[in-house]
Amino acid sequence: MDPRLLEILVCPLCKGPLDYRKAAGELVCKACRLAYPIRDDIPIMLEDEARQLAPEEE
Repeated sequence: MDPRLLEILVCPLCKGPLDYRKAAGELVCKACRLAYPIRDDIPIMLEDEARQLAPEEE
């Protein structure tokens, strides 16, 4: 992921910051408890494509 892109991306729902999880290949919004996938270095910032975080995930 391009670091400059990470600086400007926000959660499409709450406009909050996102955490980049390189190993999982996703961007995580802790406030909404959603993980947005990254495919071929392109973040998929659609609510329908996001995965709901499990209760034990931070």
